[in-house]
Amino acid sequence: MTAQDCLALLRQVKDVAFATVDASGLPQVRIIDVMLVEQDALYFCTARGKAFYHQLLSTGQVAVAALTPAYQMIRLSGRVRHLDGQRDWIDRIFVENPAMETVYPGQSRYILEPFCLDNGQMEVFDLGQQPIHRESFALGGGDVQEKGFVITSACIGCGKCQRGCPQNCIESGAPFSIVQAHCLHCGLCQELCPVQAIQTRGAGT
Repeated sequence: MTAQDCLALLRQVKDVAFATVDASGLPQVRIIDVMLVEQDALYFCTARGKAFYHQLLSTGQVAVAALTPAYQMIRLSGRVRHLDGQRDWIDRIFVENPAMETVYPGQSRYILEPFCLDNGQMEVFDLGQQPIHRESFALGGGDVQEKGFVITSACIGCGKCQRGCPQNCIESGAPFSIVQAHCLHCGLCQELCPVQAIQTRGAGT
């Protein structure tokens, strides 16, 4: 799977959760339509009167999450761009999403402003297969932040983490190792380790 494949899944779901932070530092979330997806970029719009619009302009940061019918969770976070050529973009969005005409008929469509998300991090977390599978991608040439857990050289090889892992994704060795693509990031291995040999990577999930 590629970043573009993940974006295509978001477009298929279409109505996805967008989260921002308000002026008081409180999280805010709402359902927004994914209007266009192309060339490793996601496009959406919102009205100038909405708090969402002002939060986007204030911080430039957004987090997106969606779940497909096949239980694939897609997460995307990063910095948005407010697009120039507002009327051209809105007209194109309405061509690709004709149902918008019933919500904003005629010239009222131009209260909407277009945004693009093409710089950030994306993850697919597939709960529809066994073992589960996760994969991360970078948009806009950024780095993928490591998450989850890693077993350090302090490992004594007791196997408690391996026996307790709900996805059986810990392999024997010196030290034992976690198959990151199948890890739930639940932290049970870290709690079971008697010598604190398992460390958190990055900021976790």
